[in-house]
Amino acid sequence: MNEAPHILIVDDHREIRGAVSRYLEKNGYRTTTARDAADMDAKLRTGRFDLIVLDVMMPGEDGLSVCRRLSADNVAPILMLTALGEDTDRIVGLEVGADDYLPKPFNPRELLARIKAILRRAARAPAVEKLEARRVRFANWVLDSDRRLLTRDDGHEERLTTAEFKLLSVLLERPRFVLSRDQLLDLTSGREAHVFDRTIDNQVSRLRRKIEPDPAQPTILTTVRGGGYSLSCDVEELS
Repeated sequence: MNEAPHILIVDDHREIRGAVSRYLEKNGYRTTTARDAADMDAKLRTGRFDLIVLDVMMPGEDGLSVCRRLSADNVAPILMLTALGEDTDRIVGLEVGADDYLPKPFNPRELLARIKAILRRAARAPAVEKLEARRVRFANWVLDSDRRLLTRDDGHEERLTTAEFKLLSVLLERPRFVLSRDQLLDLTSGREAHVFDRTIDNQVSRLRRKIEPDPAQPTILTTVRGGGYSLSCDVEELS
């Protein structure tokens, strides 16, 4: 049986699908291609994939919508291909659950390197998954990991995005431990820190708006000068 990683390539351009498929197979991977989201869904129903290479700009359901849907179900790591030129547009893809992105046109060797890096991280079974199917208490909040839902002691609820959930999960597993931006980027997205050195800061700001009594003076998710960020409270497992 061929145990090589199986890559699903989703792109509406036949030439790109074919070129990426041939290059990856030449380098020892198995590949399957899909022309759009509907075709991808059909392939996912009949096989298991180790990684999905997903184009952003597709007819019908676009790549961002697909990424949000797949990441919610933890189908497979996702590497997005995007022709979008603005950093903010690319950040959206990362925030809805992509593990990495690569702008078009791209060097096939860089694509291969990024795929290898994502697969190495997936093989290490990142610690964030330890919180799945558990309820944990911190400060005056309870996190329901199954639903990615925060409930405050007074009953107020906040639903987390994929990016917020990954970030909070990493912090909950390391309470009172200082994590640098580089470490948080690697633990949550597995990307090199220089790709978006403000991504973690933006995610922290959004998370603070949901969990802090006063986001301007945070007491739960605190900034450590010269270090990074820390969850400054105890964490209790409820179930």
